[in-house]
Amino acid sequence: MHLQDLTRVEEFRRVVDLERRIWGLDAADDVVSVPVFVASLKRGGVLVGAFDGAALVGFVYSFPGLKNGRPMQWSHVLGVVEAWRHRGIGYRLKLAQRDRTLAQGLDLIEWTFDPLQAPNAHLNLARLGGTSDEYLRDVYGDSASPLHRGAPTDRLIVQWHLRSPRVVERLAGTGVDLPGAGREAPVVNPGRDEGGWRVCDEPGSLPDEHGGVRVEVPPDFSAMLVDAPRLALAWRLTTRVIFEHYLGLGYRVQEFLAARHAGGGHYLLTK
Repeated sequence: MHLQDLTRVEEFRRVVDLERRIWGLDAADDVVSVPVFVASLKRGGVLVGAFDGAALVGFVYSFPGLKNGRPMQWSHVLGVVEAWRHRGIGYRLKLAQRDRTLAQGLDLIEWTFDPLQAPNAHLNLARLGGTSDEYLRDVYGDSASPLHRGAPTDRLIVQWHLRSPRVVERLAGTGVDLPGAGREAPVVNPGRDEGGWRVCDEPGSLPDEHGGVRVEVPPDFSAMLVDAPRLALAWRLTTRVIFEHYLGLGYRVQEFLAARHAGGGHYLLTK
């Protein structure tokens, strides 16, 4: 597998085809189009593909933006075909995106992700070293993708400060594990197993714990969206209340603690 920058119209068409393949998209409204790739790459956009021989199996795409008047990159989409997932390709694509962004003299990339998708949380926070302090409700509205139907498209915004000590340590393979205090922070929404699923009850009072709190998310939320949509919606609405409550009090999503064997895991939020 090798990575390379994509710069030609015929390559952009292959990316559009891959978008439809990965997310099951039929509607043109939900894909990044060839003209958008052409225009944005002329002015600082980043598009890197992952190849198995001549076959395109993944890509990452970002475009320039401003945050508080300062230039940065907004990472709009990262995708890998199913047969090539869990092989570190997404991680390698993000590192390539980081390299291109640093070469532009920038030090911040941001993007959204579904907080109930535990594998994405593990990549974004634990491995890449991102953090978050912003939660968005139903930011993309109804999705045409069957992978996203069944619950509002709530998202966290990741801040990836490319030169920060935290990020440098994570990319070097250090600083990933937490001290005991982080793992002992109270879980404000402890789930329970029922009928083959992880069930989330509405939390009672939400304590203001200055040492931090943990927020549980279920394993295999994608399957839950398809096979247990009411349960998926309950997880969405319950965790929405929790994230908005604590981020409104000045907490930050600082870490994700993956449940290695059971799937799912816990976020650590600290002030």
